[in-house]
Amino acid sequence: MASIRFNDLSFVYKKDEGIVRVVFLGIFYFNLREDEIGKIGKFKIEKNKIVFPTISLKRAERKFYLLLQKGFKELKNTMTNKPTIYIHSNSGVPLIGNIAFGLVDRNTNIIEIKPITGCNLKCIYCSVDEDKRVNDIVIEKDYLVSEFKKLVEFKSTNNIEAHIASQGEPLLYSPLANLIKDLSSIPEVKTISIDTNGILLTKKKIDELIEAGLTRFNVSVNAMEQKKAKIIAGKDYPLEKVKQSCKYIAKKAGIILTPVLIPKINEEEIPKIIEFAKEIGADVGIQNFLNYKLGRNPVKQISFDTFYKKLKSLEKIYNIKLIKSTRDFNIVKTKPLPKPFKKGDIIEANIAFHGRLPNEKIAIAKDRTISVINCNRQEGKIRVRIIRSKHNIFIGIPL
Repeated sequence: MASIRFNDLSFVYKKDEGIVRVVFLGIFYFNLREDEIGKIGKFKIEKNKIVFPTISLKRAERKFYLLLQKGFKELKNTMTNKPTIYIHSNSGVPLIGNIAFGLVDRNTNIIEIKPITGCNLKCIYCSVDEDKRVNDIVIEKDYLVSEFKKLVEFKSTNNIEAHIASQGEPLLYSPLANLIKDLSSIPEVKTISIDTNGILLTKKKIDELIEAGLTRFNVSVNAMEQKKAKIIAGKDYPLEKVKQSCKYIAKKAGIILTPVLIPKINEEEIPKIIEFAKEIGADVGIQNFLNYKLGRNPVKQISFDTFYKKLKSLEKIYNIKLIKSTRDFNIVKTKPLPKPFKKGDIIEANIAFHGRLPNEKIAIAKDRTISVINCNRQEGKIRVRIIRSKHNIFIGIPL
């Protein structure tokens, strides 16, 4: 008898449809046909395992793993229903080069970690309009940690901040607590922070993340009035629940409330957020709304001069520091990660998969990914002109 158990997979047998749904990391799935599994042998489905009573474990694993490999090519996100790319240590996809996933190093002691894409809100101000994104990406936890360690070793500083900041909501990443635990075991890592909209936070989840090693929550609260909060979130928004979570965090870990000041929409809410932050003992980091070509743009942005004048006025009224500097976040420059190519270079790369945007392909060259825009090629080698290379984030156009 062969019994194969999984940690990250669970199974739902839909006999009427003749399929077994394979659920991956809680929110992703693909389907296997019952008759395809049946060709391996008689089988029985349990929550996290599949049993083949009539064949050897070696044969069952070999055959079933081939089916899983095929199934992962059809992976989808249950929340967005978008095709999903799973990047793992054997995928051949580097984790440096893209703004949407992997690792981003801006030549400081802060390393951005982006394990997942996709969001549970549709905020009207979001710089990442998920409606314009055609697929999602999720990364194997151990691969992220392994590549993060290499980057830490290169940076040669013992004051690293691991900043988990997805293109979306990082709390949707089911191995999040284990990721934080692994990051916290790295001696050079002194701070672990996360950006979150706070909706998925509970006391149990907060305790779990803090126990794993999370030191600071950056919570994007944008209004203190329920109706306004819902309008900004673009969906139902449990404001009181989020506020209670913020109060709970403030007693146990660092917390910054990070509202986006959206002209004509939530300007009157900003003072209320400051008052709430002072009440619970949280810091405040107000952000200026910016227009992005590929984001959601409900209004026209204000200049930074106007923005900082508003902050200075609020600082005087509420006796709180709102204009932050790098010193406030203990940010220091580190040696720059070498860039294998620069703007203007013409290179040859291999197409790996479809990017998040229409007509975007993710290509690979010299241990970096390149976002190739306006690209109709589906696979194979491609000549690319690099049009952006700042901070090892590469964008190119096909030739």
